[in-house]
Amino acid sequence: MPTPDFVLDLRAKIGHDPLWLPGVTAVVLRDTGAAGCDVLLVKRADTGAWTPVTGIVDPGEQPAIAAAREVLEEADIVAVPEALKSVRSLPPMQYANGDRSQYLDLTFRFRYVSGEPHPADGENTDAAWFSVDAMPPMTDDMAARVASGLAPGDVCAFEG
Repeated sequence: MPTPDFVLDLRAKIGHDPLWLPGVTAVVLRDTGAAGCDVLLVKRADTGAWTPVTGIVDPGEQPAIAAAREVLEEADIVAVPEALKSVRSLPPMQYANGDRSQYLDLTFRFRYVSGEPHPADGENTDAAWFSVDAMPPMTDDMAARVASGLAPGDVCAFEG
């Protein structure tokens, strides 16, 4: 996945030291009528894992706008945010090059507007709709993000 320029600029100054970053997850839902809804998932090029669309918030960018931008960039889908569903700090991680980061993830539920999913920017090898009861295997973390997007109502869950 391409690293944003502002992160590369910071890395030039701090090396591999831990970097705290705001991240977004977009759980995009498409109404299928009586059958319920489908969930947009992308298959990551780096790990081969199916996930909802995720990304980093650029400096000064509003988080919901960042998530909508990521959905359009990664899957060529236009979607609008409906609710902030989850806010939580993810565990620290280390990339193969030694960079260390930790993310504050803001998970949003989005409503599908238009477009046919496909891997639009090279970060993913596939993008597709999945019925809620027929999603591919995902990590517990990603499954929890999808579950928060599917939860009824507009209440945001906070980890304690």
